[in-house]
Amino acid sequence: MKTSLSFLALAALALSVRPALAANLVEKTWNVNGVSRKAMVHLPAKTEGAPVIFGFHGHGGTMGYAARKFRLHALWPEAIVVYPQGLPTATGRDPQGAKPGWQMFGGGLLPVPNRDKNLFDAMLATAKTEWKADPKRVYAMGHSNGAGFTYYLWGQCPDTFAALAEASGAGHRLIRNAKPCPLLAIGAKNDPIVKWESQSQAIEAAKKINGTKAPVEVSLHEDGHAFGEDSPEKIVAFFKKYTR
Repeated sequence: MKTSLSFLALAALALSVRPALAANLVEKTWNVNGVSRKAMVHLPAKTEGAPVIFGFHGHGGTMGYAARKFRLHALWPEAIVVYPQGLPTATGRDPQGAKPGWQMFGGGLLPVPNRDKNLFDAMLATAKTEWKADPKRVYAMGHSNGAGFTYYLWGQCPDTFAALAEASGAGHRLIRNAKPCPLLAIGAKNDPIVKWESQSQAIEAAKKINGTKAPVEVSLHEDGHAFGEDSPEKIVAFFKKYTR
């Protein structure tokens, strides 16, 4: 009986926590080139002049998982926080594109449409015009494939962000057109999926871009490819230090 009661108590606690998280979020939809795109969004009581953060899940993730794992809206409730949903995307580990993720091509020397860059543009336009977010406090972060997409956005939108953060990401070629911007890089040297060599290549490229004009902070852990439990606190604290 004690076991049953304990199980029921834990189940009740889980049910009480999930709605509390969901209550802070609403689902928003954008029509991007005829495709319905979604995101979970936290809107503070006052959106005018608020900072806005975009948080991109990894390959195979979801906007709901990103909201639970990143927790940015809970740590910075005064900010507008947008957790977009990716679409099926082919990668080296998922050549058939069965799982959702983010495209990291197009623009620059390869002027082909990028559906996810178009989504970002639409979301940012809503944040600025409808929610009247502070254009000098726009931030982006992501994990794994989402981190690579964060690098991609830095290269494609060099005058947009006040600060960026990436966890377990790579993409040194994606930031060739980037301009100095504060970057927090979180990773592990024992990462079995995005090898440290690839992560460090991107970090070194970021350091060259930023030079003495903006910092590149590196936070290491030993949990492989996992998104560290304390990463959200580190990211929010980092973002709060910078405005464009």
